[in-house]
Amino acid sequence: MKKIRLGVIGTGMAWERLHYPAISELGDKYEIAALCNRTFKDAENFAKKINLDIKNVYDNLDEMLKRPDIDAVDILVPIEYNYEISEKVARAGKDFICEKPMASNMDDAKKYLELSKKYNVKIMIAENFRYNEENNIIKELVESKKIGDVIYFIRNNVSCFPCEMTKDTFAAAEWRQHPKFEGGAFLDAALHDIAAMRHIFGAVQCVHAFGKPQPHDFNPYYSINSNILFENGIIGQYTYFPFGIETQKPPVGFRIYGTNGQIYLEDKSCGIINIFYNEGTSEQIKYTPERGFYNELLNFYNALNGTEEISVTPEVEYGDVKMVFDILKSISSKEVIYVDTPPPFKDIKLKEIQESTAPYIQ
Repeated sequence: MKKIRLGVIGTGMAWERLHYPAISELGDKYEIAALCNRTFKDAENFAKKINLDIKNVYDNLDEMLKRPDIDAVDILVPIEYNYEISEKVARAGKDFICEKPMASNMDDAKKYLELSKKYNVKIMIAENFRYNEENNIIKELVESKKIGDVIYFIRNNVSCFPCEMTKDTFAAAEWRQHPKFEGGAFLDAALHDIAAMRHIFGAVQCVHAFGKPQPHDFNPYYSINSNILFENGIIGQYTYFPFGIETQKPPVGFRIYGTNGQIYLEDKSCGIINIFYNEGTSEQIKYTPERGFYNELLNFYNALNGTEEISVTPEVEYGDVKMVFDILKSISSKEVIYVDTPPPFKDIKLKEIQESTAPYIQ
């Protein structure tokens, strides 16, 4: 199979630290053909690092997309531009992979679903948590009933976004500190956890969430606490708290309780999944952390060559994004919100029926 000649849109931290290392590891499958960035100098500097000729560096996306020798495109831009750039790439007839989330609002997310069919292109959404080894192992453990029937889970995401804002981290980005889209860090970061939970447990019936408001731009709430009911009957609690530092050792992490035992993941980088059985025995499963980027780019390569289907399509991502906004809707409305399951039929009082049908009754 031939190498995929890749055009890159956005040469910032996500490209340099996440996608490029995976592309390098897949060097027999990808070739970087062009780099495009709104700040030309940034793209030029990266081109020098990889010995890419300056003629392959752009700050004009339309010019790069005209090149017939570019097989596919990797999109890594601030969230509010994801749909706009994706639509432009699709219109140019290029297959592409786009960093999550697919869009910064539900209107654009719905329009995103039309792109593949409308322009006859293959699209992957780069949700690395659905490709991470630990989540796929846990999914298999749950489906094989390793701990019996799963009843309940708890997943805690405790981090300190303010602590990272002045460091050389993703939190230092201006668009993350002052987002121009609803949800802020919850859409950007908690989306990973939601994708993992939906990947492991399946479709979600409904959510009921609570949040404590706070004044900083990067996230609408100090903490977001969600009660989740999956369509298969599994219930659980998910907490996103970007103002804290986890001091408990081991932390709450991700705990799944079944009729015969428990699965415990301390965090995604620990490299060990613990299984405890009710009769007192236990076992550990080792995995390699942070393989999601490699696995998703391998899946994309194989899909373009016709040997695999794309695992994370816009349709899959749409459900994850919808759940983010459904959680936010639940907080603001103080109501249970149905996610993948249509809401139940609402009882209508007899008087309301009589009044609505009166003009048609002789």
